[in-house]
Amino acid sequence: MHRSGTVEGVSEHRPPRRLALIILVLVAAAGCLGLGYWQWVRFEAVGGTYQNLGYALQWPAFAFFCVYAYRRFVRLEAEEQEAESTGGRRPSEPDEPTEIPEDLLPTRPRTLAEAREQEAADPDAQQINEYNEYLAQLARRSDRSAQ
Repeated sequence: MHRSGTVEGVSEHRPPRRLALIILVLVAAAGCLGLGYWQWVRFEAVGGTYQNLGYALQWPAFAFFCVYAYRRFVRLEAEEQEAESTGGRRPSEPDEPTEIPEDLLPTRPRTLAEAREQEAADPDAQQINEYNEYLAQLARRSDRSAQ
């Protein structure tokens, strides 16, 4: 026991959860394998389709992924603990701040005033607006003459 009241290797902030995670991974992998077997049996049945065969091949891949993700989690957790104990840089901390590229996110909706300011500076937009206004006038004239 350390003076802080924790057992060596187990921090106050991380409860011992390894057994629960192992059980979760085993149950998930077994469930995926069971579903794969079920789809295989459905494929071999009289009404089985190639869709059943596809699922029968996918479910074992999902089971493998459960095990892989758990192993990766354990490795990352061990690297974090090693960095904490040695005082080094944590692997989850980037060297420099990460920025989002400007063209990744959709543009922010413009207000009417912003749209008018932008259109006033753009000669193509002004020409399109004038043309649209001309078409609107023609439509109003044709509505009046039809009445």
